[in-house]
Amino acid sequence: MPKFKLDETDHKILDLLIDNTRIPFTDIAKKLEISAGTIHVRVKKMEEAGIITGSSLQVDYKKLGYAFIAYVGVFIFKTSQTQFVLERISEIPFVTVAHVTTGKFNIFCKIRARDTAHAKDVIYQIDDIEGVSRTETMISMEESINDKKRLLHSIFKEI
Repeated sequence: MPKFKLDETDHKILDLLIDNTRIPFTDIAKKLEISAGTIHVRVKKMEEAGIITGSSLQVDYKKLGYAFIAYVGVFIFKTSQTQFVLERISEIPFVTVAHVTTGKFNIFCKIRARDTAHAKDVIYQIDDIEGVSRTETMISMEESINDKKRLLHSIFKEI
């Protein structure tokens, strides 16, 4: 599949949308000094090309009482059990991300919890899944980098 060609205007549109996915097209148009219709057409083309796949909401989980983050490496008995284990993991709402990985772990998860006691309960739920041999947990002390723009700007330089 050929790569969709983005120009400098597309880059600027994406940059503004990453900062605020709810920004009105008219505001983007004013900032870029082009028509709102042009913004609409360009965003629509990027959606149709699969570059923009939706918009997301950022939530401050700390304010909701879920400041505790841990990463859980999951070891499974047989790699053939991976899909089954992932399906069980997906039923635990406090597991927010799960990756099938190579290396030490079969699956690597990010969990959010209220505190260490709650995290322990979540980890035990993962541990109790049929096919899981054991888990290894790393507690996040702080999220130091969470920047979508740096990657996007690096990609823009390549294309």
